[in-house]
Amino acid sequence: MEETNVFYRHPALYDAVQSDTGSAETCRSLIERYCPDASTLVDFGCGTGRDVEVLTKYYECVGVDLQPGLVEYARRVRPRLDFRVGDMRTSRLGARMDIVTCLGNSLAYVHDNHDIERVFATFAAHARAGGVLVLCSPVWPLMPAEPTRSTVDTPQGPATVIIRHEWDLRTQINTMRREWVLASGERARDEILRRVLFPRELEHYATAAGFDVLNIMNEPGAGLTGPTAYTVARYAP
Repeated sequence: MEETNVFYRHPALYDAVQSDTGSAETCRSLIERYCPDASTLVDFGCGTGRDVEVLTKYYECVGVDLQPGLVEYARRVRPRLDFRVGDMRTSRLGARMDIVTCLGNSLAYVHDNHDIERVFATFAAHARAGGVLVLCSPVWPLMPAEPTRSTVDTPQGPATVIIRHEWDLRTQINTMRREWVLASGERARDEILRRVLFPRELEHYATAAGFDVLNIMNEPGAGLTGPTAYTVARYAP
């Protein structure tokens, strides 16, 4: 995955650019609303651990991510927290939590229908009865007519990025191509493919895994991530 995304090759850049998404705060407010007595949480697709760092103020947290480089970075900059390498299609931690989260569009990187079922089975395997799943995922595509150009603040100084999007209706894959000029003058390109699951599809996968969907809420994306929505579901096997 490092080949597809500049952020994954430069975890510090990822950490800095995505630091103000507000996803942890939104997640916290949803937990307060739907599971106010929660004390334990597992976050699948934790990346560099920025959301876990916020949520661990309130819950006993474990962060799981597929990419060893991101987990290594998370352990280095957030050494007191519990981060583990794992594939959310197959991970089994041997514990059930009050809250299962999957933020930052992590689910969108799983494209195959069977693999999506496996991910939801993982969510179910880690949720206690009555526990809550909070999932952040795109539910509609980005399709701007023209490329967009942005300046991004990074720890090394401002970087510029040109972004183009494509949408394949048949596969429901939204492709984002980015051309970067980093503060150092280094040029980089990446190509990110995200599967868009529409609300009825999310509800289908969640229900099949034993969850009751409580809410699906529009939530504007921040920075370079685009529009997203939050799905909240209670595990009721």
